[in-house]
Amino acid sequence: MTENTSVPAAANAPDLGDLIPEWLGWKAAGQAAGAWGPRGIDAPLVGDANDYVGNGLSGGVHALRTVADADAIRETAASASSIAVIGGGWIGCEVAASLRQPAAMILGKPVFTADAPALRVQGRKVSNAWANLETLGAGIGDSLYGFRVYPLAPLRAVMGRQRWMRRFDFDPEVAVRLCWQGVRPINIAAPVKYFTAGEGGVSHFKYLRDNLLLIGMHTRLFVGFLLRLPWLAWRHLR
Repeated sequence: MTENTSVPAAANAPDLGDLIPEWLGWKAAGQAAGAWGPRGIDAPLVGDANDYVGNGLSGGVHALRTVADADAIRETAASASSIAVIGGGWIGCEVAASLRQPAAMILGKPVFTADAPALRVQGRKVSNAWANLETLGAGIGDSLYGFRVYPLAPLRAVMGRQRWMRRFDFDPEVAVRLCWQGVRPINIAAPVKYFTAGEGGVSHFKYLRDNLLLIGMHTRLFVGFLLRLPWLAWRHLR
C-alpha cells in the first residue's frame, strides 16, 4: 500500500488512543479499516490501497445487520484473498480479527473509565483468576465480558454437550471450555462506560442469583480441570 486516506470518525467518537491492537493490521486497507460511524462513512482509498481492496471485492460488498448477513460474509471470506472492513466501531474491529483468525475466539477486554463501580471492576478479577487457573493461563483477558466473536462449530459442539451455560454463566464457561478444546483466545481492548441510573443505566445482574450461578459454574469447571489436568499440562508444555 502506498497511500490510504484517513477514515473520518463520527462526531461522538471516543479517542481510541493506543487501544487499537497493532496485530490487526489496522493500517492495511486490505485487512481492516475502521471508524465509529458505521453509516454514511466516506472512506476513499487511493494508490495501491485502492487496487488491493478492489481486487478483494470480487465477492461483493456486504453489510452486517442480520444472521443471514453474517452467513454471507463467512461464505465469501472462505474464498477471498483480501477483505476490507469499513466501519462498525468495535464490532467491525472484532469482525476483522475473526476474519483473520477464523479458528480463534475474539474476546473483548474491557478498559474501564475512572468512575466505573469498584465492585464491578474488582469483583470480576475473582472469575478471571479462576478462568485462567482452569485453562492453565490460556489467555482469557476477561471471562465475563460478552462482547465476542466465536467460531460456530466448536461453540455448537460445546453447548450441545452442556445443560448449563445458558444464563449469566455462559460467557466465562464457554471461554474456558473452548480453551479446553484448543480454541485460541485473542483479546481486543474495548473502552467501557458505566452509566448511572440518572443517565439511564440499567443493570440486569442479580447479585444473589448470578453469583450463585458463577460459584456453581466454577465448581463444575474446576472438577473438569482436575480431570483434564494431565492432558492440559502436556499440551501447555509441549
